[in-house]
Amino acid sequence: MKLAIVTAYPPSKVTLNEYAYHLVKQFRQKEEITELVLLTDRTEGEKDIEFKEFGCKITVKECWSFNSYKNLFSVTKAINKTQPDAVLFNLQFMKFGDKKIAAALGLMLPLVCKLKKIPNIVLLHNILEEVDLGSAGFTSNKVMQNIYGFIGTSLTKLILKADVVAVTMQKYVNILELKYLSPNVELIPHGTFEILDEPDYTLPEGPLQIMTFGKFGTYKKVEGMIEAVELVRAKTGLDLEVVIAGTDNPNVPGYLAKVQEDYKHVPNVRFTGYVEESEVPKLFNESAVVVFPYTSTTGSSGVLHQAGSYGKAVVMPDLGDLALLIQDEGYKGEFFDPTSVESLANAIEGIVTNESYRLFLARANYKAATAHPMSQIADMYLEQFNKIIEKKTTHSAVLSS
Repeated sequence: MKLAIVTAYPPSKVTLNEYAYHLVKQFRQKEEITELVLLTDRTEGEKDIEFKEFGCKITVKECWSFNSYKNLFSVTKAINKTQPDAVLFNLQFMKFGDKKIAAALGLMLPLVCKLKKIPNIVLLHNILEEVDLGSAGFTSNKVMQNIYGFIGTSLTKLILKADVVAVTMQKYVNILELKYLSPNVELIPHGTFEILDEPDYTLPEGPLQIMTFGKFGTYKKVEGMIEAVELVRAKTGLDLEVVIAGTDNPNVPGYLAKVQEDYKHVPNVRFTGYVEESEVPKLFNESAVVVFPYTSTTGSSGVLHQAGSYGKAVVMPDLGDLALLIQDEGYKGEFFDPTSVESLANAIEGIVTNESYRLFLARANYKAATAHPMSQIADMYLEQFNKIIEKKTTHSAVLSS
């Protein structure tokens, strides 16, 4: 099978690029994949396709740009030129842009594949029915939220024209089947990027690192985390370091620079900036606690799965999809009220002052992470592609007989 994947890809800064990297890493090792064609966004640096493991040929076609109105046509042209046997779309609603028309045009691509009779699957990481539009940085205006809701429903109907729409949580399956009466929705878990040998759970010498990882400024805000760690320091006298790993959300440029300026008086706060893939293991391994300073959620959390694979205790808000992941996939963490700095401080303190509790959470999360390795997730996508191809072949045979 010659499989094309439409996605952002490292060193891209567009969302979901890390997920694509790990999915590609697994797909290229599957015997039935003869070639991977990456239909990616344009980046200044070379695409990261150097893998240690042996695998199939990888062809990179940089054929789209964030917020370009030409993406529908340029990606279609690349599909026509490369002639894949099947296409996988690694999507969320703002994958192709944060401008409404650019985003919508890009999301028409699965329909194009359907019309061309190319087997296709959309991996949809979030659904707008479960997104708090105000907290996620879309809009706080109630009229505009209703307009976004209408647009979101229309775009979802468009995406559901794909052969299969894969979502990462059972709740999403239930919503799409009930609201849209769609029979082609499948649950395929998010999966864990790296299944490592079980760690020994020891921490490096020096301050305990309280880390958060992501793109910040909309529903992910770090001010409360910094203030919470200050409270824990004052109460316990522990040597704690705040590590803020990542970049601004594209919707809020300059957010982290402002936070850094506003909290420059607070000691031991480190801003890493963009984290290269090769630096991720060190970042997680050296952390005592991984914090999710979210005010809402927009899908299954890749960072939670990463934290689990490195055997880390986590602190998270008791809301939305994170709470569901705890229930559905067996992760464990210390919960806090996202509106209260004191609640967050208590959650962090509960872990950093109790080593046996930290180890309990860390081991539970490693166990949860190992239940869905990325190699298994790749197999699930291939199984769905084979079903689509078999169905199309049978349909063609019936028509020709």
